[in-house]
Amino acid sequence: MIEYSPFWETLKESAETTYTLINNHHISSATIDKLRKNKPLNTTTLNDLCRILNCSLNDIARYIPSDEDQTL
Repeated sequence: MIEYSPFWETLKESAETTYTLINNHHISSATIDKLRKNKPLNTTTLNDLCRILNCSLNDIARYIPSDEDQTL
């Protein structure tokens, strides 16, 4: 499972807020909701968040093995 708790810590340490992400950087409120609920995001969105927050991907997301992962 990909989870986004690192994003919230990175956001807290940055000069940005969910308000500025939505209004200044045009990140949709649906994307913010996906981050809150650990729902899938596309790599373009992850790239945009890394650029806005000047961070790496592991500052946004991390993989945690889960029994709820889809069967391979």
